[in-house]
Amino acid sequence: MDVRQQLLQNWVEKTLISQNLAAPLGSLSVVSGDASFRRYFRQSVDGGSYIAVDAPPEKEDSHSFVNIAKAWFAQGIAVPQVLEADFEQGFMLLSDMGDQLLLPLLNEDSADALYSQAMTSLIGIAQSPNQIAEEVLPNYDQTLLDREMALFKDWFLIEHLKLELNPQDERILRQTFELLRESALGQIQVPVHRDYHSRNIMMLGDKSLGIIDFQDAVLGPITYDLVSLLRDCYVAWPPAKVEAWVKEYFALAKQAGLIGALSEMQFMLWFDWMGLQRHIKVAGIFSRLSIRDGKSAYLDDIPMTLNYIVQVSAQYDGLAEFHTWLQQRVLPLLDYDLPALEAQS
Repeated sequence: MDVRQQLLQNWVEKTLISQNLAAPLGSLSVVSGDASFRRYFRQSVDGGSYIAVDAPPEKEDSHSFVNIAKAWFAQGIAVPQVLEADFEQGFMLLSDMGDQLLLPLLNEDSADALYSQAMTSLIGIAQSPNQIAEEVLPNYDQTLLDREMALFKDWFLIEHLKLELNPQDERILRQTFELLRESALGQIQVPVHRDYHSRNIMMLGDKSLGIIDFQDAVLGPITYDLVSLLRDCYVAWPPAKVEAWVKEYFALAKQAGLIGALSEMQFMLWFDWMGLQRHIKVAGIFSRLSIRDGKSAYLDDIPMTLNYIVQVSAQYDGLAEFHTWLQQRVLPLLDYDLPALEAQS
């Protein structure tokens, strides 16, 4: 047990006693880490368990997590309940949603029903107030969009692939990023989880869905979370199935009054281009996680992410030059073949 884990253990035991909660049984057990510097532990107690979070304050800002969690929990969105937080030490005690991620439950037989559940939960997030703890959610603005897409150039192309960019490369990237930015900013803006995928959705004991890892929520494009869910970086589905689910969500959003008179065709274009922006960002993030943070396992998820980029860029005339550039300048540098997206993996 390292020093911070021991400090967390002591804090959890004191918190359980001070709040008259159940007495702890044994020590903290590791649950998982994630792409950040946070670590998660389970504390067993008489009759159940809690989740203890170690979020070093010099690396993680827990205020956003706590504020959003409390606001969304009060609105009936299925997020963990924050029982206590110590911002100075970077510790949190949460209700326990269990270990069952949505990802391993997804298969050809279950996907329709599970995605319907997840999309219904997503409507709840999109309908939630933008006011969080006396502040509004930050806007998914031009600065943030540009910073995200720059990760593709800086970390995937330059650091990971070692591509030396020439002026034409820079121009094509700049023009493509501008198109994607304008599409994102032109969308209806709603509260966005910003990482709503099958590893951040839990199947609870009562078969309802719980939502985790929401601390980066913003006010952003209405298709963003839907893209994260249906064009997941960890599981792929045939394009026809994805299109059917997008149409299902479109109908739900229309019924909820979120999209007004928007056409289904426009919504689908927004969805595709938002997905391209997200996967461009994610390819950069996965590369950075490997190179800077030593989390090399994320490199295994780049091929599927890159395949989405190639597939979508091939479908639109406005992205034709970018698609050709990918084929000529990027794909030859790969030491693997891209996976087929026609089959669920």
